[in-house]
Amino acid sequence: MFFSLNFPCQRRTLLSFAAAGLPGITPAAALAVDAPSPGVMLAKPWQASLNPADYLVSEKLDGVRALWDGDRLRFRSGRPIAAPAWMLAGLPGVALDGELWLGRQRFDALSGIVRKQSPLDSEWRSVRYMVFDLPQNPGTFAGRAAQVRELLEAAYQPWLQTVAQMTVSDAAALQARLNEVVAAGGEGLVLHRADSLWAPGRSDALRKLKAVPDEEARVLAQIPGKGKYLGRMGALLLEMPDGQRFALGTGFSDALRSNPPAVGAIVSYRYRDRTLSGLPRFASFLRLRDLE
Repeated sequence: MFFSLNFPCQRRTLLSFAAAGLPGITPAAALAVDAPSPGVMLAKPWQASLNPADYLVSEKLDGVRALWDGDRLRFRSGRPIAAPAWMLAGLPGVALDGELWLGRQRFDALSGIVRKQSPLDSEWRSVRYMVFDLPQNPGTFAGRAAQVRELLEAAYQPWLQTVAQMTVSDAAALQARLNEVVAAGGEGLVLHRADSLWAPGRSDALRKLKAVPDEEARVLAQIPGKGKYLGRMGALLLEMPDGQRFALGTGFSDALRSNPPAVGAIVSYRYRDRTLSGLPRFASFLRLRDLE
């Protein structure tokens, strides 16, 4: 291992690592770690102390976050999505927030489609843009959800659809809905306070609930492997949204260990529970989010 896991890994530190030629660290990637967060709402984990009746509930889609500003379609990172011209022409002239989606348990196939620099019509014809919010709209989420339905009905595009919202009366009804979605192959649920206003960043008003929790973290460094992983990546040093860091070393395929996620990339990981300090226990790599 080239360095301790407890060092102050700020941008200047990563730049010095890049200059030293450490694996997976380039000047561009080091600068990307300190890049400003895009203006999107992000969910926090659901807490049992909250009242589900205060929220609108939808299925958490296993898709790729896509932001439309009336002119461009972009990933969450701000990078442009190379969507077909016919799709862009069919979008309304207002800002939308949603997910590009192929269906349950088809994230890998979707990722391969939407990351191509030259879109293939034959592939994109199966992709749906599932819209759940109107960014920067001044109304409550309940009002925005109603406007989304009206707007997309008027657009009349079969691939442009509204994410269905529902209400639940209590914790038992919420658990029943989660069980139903998971049994059908879904990821989990999203809960959005009906009376909340839109605001960028990780929000108390937006929650996610899964049978097995997962979170996202940013790659700070690739830790060289030992033993059977000698010459390949042994683990990733990750930084959580609250600034805490930990090493993730399980759940990777041999192909990913040979070609690991780059510094600055966003990865998802599953975990069982958390330590008293808030670090994940029994964490395992789930997928690369690739700065979307």
